[in-house]
Amino acid sequence: MTDHMAPDRSGHLEVPGATLYHEVRGEGPLLLLLPGGSADAGIYDRMAARLADGWTVATLDPRGYSRSLIDGGTGEQRVAVQSEDAYRLIELLAPDGGPVSVFGASSGAIVALDLLARHPERLHRVVAHEPPLVELLPDPERGRRLFASVRDSFRTGGAAAALATMTEGLTAPDAPPVRETAAETATAARTETARTETARTERGEQTAREAEAVQRMRANLPVFLEHVLCSFSGHALDLEALARGGRKLVVGIGEESGTLLTAVPGPRLADRVGGGLVEFPGGHTGSSEHPEAFAERLRSVLLDRTAPGA
Repeated sequence: MTDHMAPDRSGHLEVPGATLYHEVRGEGPLLLLLPGGSADAGIYDRMAARLADGWTVATLDPRGYSRSLIDGGTGEQRVAVQSEDAYRLIELLAPDGGPVSVFGASSGAIVALDLLARHPERLHRVVAHEPPLVELLPDPERGRRLFASVRDSFRTGGAAAALATMTEGLTAPDAPPVRETAAETATAARTETARTETARTERGEQTAREAEAVQRMRANLPVFLEHVLCSFSGHALDLEALARGGRKLVVGIGEESGTLLTAVPGPRLADRVGGGLVEFPGGHTGSSEHPEAFAERLRSVLLDRTAPGA
């Protein structure tokens, strides 16, 4: 089948200590999509194709992932560094100073928040979907222990063991009963995603481009688990600076996230800094589970003149 999700153009941007691969689609105000977890630009192919009718949609591979190379090898990654990477890409793609919107999911949401705290004058709207910030949990130490145990499981048992440890630990303590536990929901979501991926392949709906992206993102898992997970989840945001740009902030939460620990910090952050709160389709990984519906919800948020940042 014709791969209509391919970008209009791609390129490499030299930044201090790395070379960033990025892709661009469409025309209009700049919208930068920041991936989370072990994902790269390919996670947003379907969303970007959907939104390219109204925005210049840019996606990137974070430094150390896939096609973005780090000089001298990968070490512990820092939010502030990736935030400045994103800012340099914005300056490249929107040199006229026009309005820029940023969406980030999970660890990408943490980068988006740091970017807003550092450069509020440059941004029109920031949508941060379920940033897993342990400092905003009711019990931050529990979050730190969980993510440290995930990294330890990776070191001793590999990626599969680490993901099992994460799933087991994500249920928030003393949470009210829901249809199914958060751990079961997370497992079901991953199972459904794998099932959908298999079905697309069998029906010929998964493009060669998507299949390649899946392989790249799986290969990124060791970098994420060893060098990103703990440092990003433990990042301490400058809440005072973020509050000064709070009117531009929308915090996303998954409609199916339930009591997942990763869903807890977002609403608490919105309360602290004055940002809006919007539900998005799916759970923590809704942007990949339901990319078309997720893109339409993001479109409505970006165009909502009554929302923060309008």
